[in-house]
Amino acid sequence: MEPTTTLYRPLDGNELSLIAASGYREFPPRLPGQPIFYPVLNEEYAIQIARDWNAKNSETGMGIVTKFRVKTAYLSKFEIHTVGARIHREYWIPSAELSEFNRNIVGLIEVIAEFHDK
Repeated sequence: MEPTTTLYRPLDGNELSLIAASGYREFPPRLPGQPIFYPVLNEEYAIQIARDWNAKNSETGMGIVTKFRVKTAYLSKFEIHTVGARIHREYWIPSAELSEFNRNIVGLIEVIAEFHDK
């Protein structure tokens, strides 16, 4: 079996609906003005974003954390970016690459945490 890397993605209820419509197999295309898709490398960071930003600032009042696996060989072409403290590590996937990224997801996208503000 090909090696995989576990990643996390914080999101809101609208994005979760689109993921559910795909059978939990892919992330939806980025919106205009969103040039980067940024999965994060650890659950703690994903929780911070979902709880402290998405739940409070999304129209759904929900912050969701998803967990999924991606082929490690595919990820090797992208740099890991640290955007704050040591736990704030993420990949920057250009939105034009998202279809290819989705093809390299192994298994399903799993919801592992939900936060509600409203």
